[in-house]
Amino acid sequence: MAVLAFISGRVEVNAVDMSQYAASAELQLDGVKLDTTNFGTAGWETAIGGLKSGSVKVKFNNDFAATTVDDRLFPLFNTVVTFKLRPTQAAISATNPEYQMSVLINSLAPVAGSVGDLLTQDLTWPVSGTVTRAVV
Repeated sequence: MAVLAFISGRVEVNAVDMSQYAASAELQLDGVKLDTTNFGTAGWETAIGGLKSGSVKVKFNNDFAATTVDDRLFPLFNTVVTFKLRPTQAAISATNPEYQMSVLINSLAPVAGSVGDLLTQDLTWPVSGTVTRAVV
């Protein structure tokens, strides 16, 4: 597989496939830059990596029926749960890795929008612990 359009991603929250409600998803990973510059670097900055962190952003098309978005997410508020993200719905493979982590569900937006808008939840959750990349 080469480049691909993000049209069939898999979003799993607390072991539940929420893909049918997700309109967008993003995993952002960051590392702290620790400056190691000294007089011996001839005027060039040098650095090493420090602590790592991450966050996931997901936009859900909201639904209030049983076993849908609000019913699944509201009880998880302010808890740490598993989160998995894949580029496609296909099986995990070298060309379709699954990113696995725990996230803190520290924000929800059950009702947000303007007149005539689609009711959505635009959410960002911090990663808690390590992120792994599974290919099998």
